[in-house]
Amino acid sequence: MGMTVAEKILAAHSADPVRELRGGSFVNCRLDLVMGHDVSAPRAIRLFRAMGAKRVFDKDKVVILEDHFVPASSINSAIHCQVLKEFAREQELTHYYPVGTGGICHALLPELGLIKPGQLIAGGDSHTCTYGALGALSTGVGATDLAVAMALGKMWFKVPESLKVVFTGRPGPWAGAKDLILRLLGLLGVEGARYQSVELCGEPIENLSPDGRLTMANMLVELGAKCGFLADAKPGADLADADARYTQTITVDVTDLEPQAACPHSPANVTPVSQAGKVAVDQVVLGSCTNGRLEDLRLAAELLKGHKVAKGLRLIVIPATQKIYREALAEGLLEIFAESGAIVAPSTCGPCCGAHMGVLGPGETAVSTTNRNFVSRMGHKESRVFLVGPAAAAATAVAGYLASPAEHWKEADGWRS
Repeated sequence: MGMTVAEKILAAHSADPVRELRGGSFVNCRLDLVMGHDVSAPRAIRLFRAMGAKRVFDKDKVVILEDHFVPASSINSAIHCQVLKEFAREQELTHYYPVGTGGICHALLPELGLIKPGQLIAGGDSHTCTYGALGALSTGVGATDLAVAMALGKMWFKVPESLKVVFTGRPGPWAGAKDLILRLLGLLGVEGARYQSVELCGEPIENLSPDGRLTMANMLVELGAKCGFLADAKPGADLADADARYTQTITVDVTDLEPQAACPHSPANVTPVSQAGKVAVDQVVLGSCTNGRLEDLRLAAELLKGHKVAKGLRLIVIPATQKIYREALAEGLLEIFAESGAIVAPSTCGPCCGAHMGVLGPGETAVSTTNRNFVSRMGHKESRVFLVGPAAAAATAVAGYLASPAEHWKEADGWRS
């Protein structure tokens, strides 16, 4: 019997020779890459020292960066960044990226070329599953596992069973990768793939751009997944055996799919934007490791060009990495955002996790291209967050309420009132 993508990668990385793995078994594995940021790494570093470790297992395979509370939003966040800087110097890490040199972790690592098909990666962040877009088995871990991973370059895993999702049909003109993954979340719920590996395939997946692939893989953890892959015809992606075993195979028809919105307070509380009602909005966020890439900024700028942000609404634009920021600057995208009335912020997670640069007050509502909308996720417990793709975010910023471009935009004549 053949193996799934997850089973094959874990088998290939087993510290002891194995010919075959099955979901539910346990295995000790060698790691190709370990990542920590300014939230996860400081505690992991303390545990690293407490366990008596002196040196990381490989200075070229441990990545430390600043991305959540930077530029420092408090004295504590400044201290966290100091801890990272001192550790990186002490360990002579090749890959240390302080604020201004890198960006948001799950956009930065693929951009740097550090992610390759077939790798096994542990990261101190739940959205580490993003790298499955490039054929790597990547998963988020807690501080204790991160400390051990940095010291030994090894971790134990419970082999996940696998769920196969086949997308069919041709989405509508304004639906992108974010809408595909929101549609799946609406069908399966936040526990629909609990501790499973999710393999996404089908023509709509094959048609995604590299940026879109990363967007979809990023939110697989919202299904409860351990990891996931876009297992299509792209090089290095289709690693599963033809006779691999799955817990189930489901088909998702996205024919004429329109922009989707995850309504408060769950990423799985999904409805078409056109059916969500005329929700008044205080803030729109375009950014994060989900939708802060150049493709996302280009689409939003195309819709915003020549128009103003609605009176009383804040539009915060956050390019996901310093490189994306420079590219957006060179293309004139940042000028378009600034002229529309948006605030362009440095590359940071910032408002996504309620850190800074866009924290919500009581009763405020945000429409955001981020990945979570739990109670208090972006600020006050009485605030609300709707998750959308970049097209709906731009449309909302101009309209002043939750809106789809389909309501206001015609390619021939632009915006309509």
